[in-house]
Amino acid sequence: MASAADPAWPDDAVEVARITGAWGVKGWFKVQPFAADPQALFSSKRWFLQGAADARPPRPGAPALPTLLKIAEAKEHGDAVVARSPDIADRDAAEALRGARVFVGRASFPSAGDGEYYWVDLIGLAVRNREEQPLGTVVGLLDTGAHSVLRVLPEGGQAERDERLIPFVAQYVDEVDLPARRIRVDWGLDY
Repeated sequence: MASAADPAWPDDAVEVARITGAWGVKGWFKVQPFAADPQALFSSKRWFLQGAADARPPRPGAPALPTLLKIAEAKEHGDAVVARSPDIADRDAAEALRGARVFVGRASFPSAGDGEYYWVDLIGLAVRNREEQPLGTVVGLLDTGAHSVLRVLPEGGQAERDERLIPFVAQYVDEVDLPARRIRVDWGLDY
């Protein structure tokens, strides 16, 4: 299993997708991206793979899951992505990738537009309100379809009981300061 100790594994690796199986007979494989816009997959020609935590052991004689997969081509196909690697010769080799978790280096993501942020960059940021009262730390985000929602957990809080859900919209979010690792919001302690 690849890890940060592997010299080829990027220090800034972010999980962006999962391989769902073979596509066609010439070694293409189908990938389910975790983002609605899979540009992180398209911007990187090097995908790093790890087996799924719930994966079955490989069949005897089956090829080992590669740590690094060079991508020759990737394109959207419906709500998924299909990709081809020169290292994957046929359908059987593509099928052997089923369940693999796909990581790319954060540095290879396309630049976000002004006022746009990758979720991975927001997780871990401290959240304070306009009165400089600490509300907690971003532990995740939810996608409601209309907009994203920050999941903010106070220090020492428990997710189910103490979590604050703050809409990630201009009406409530005054400032995102990535270098300072903080977000300022219009949100009270008693909301």
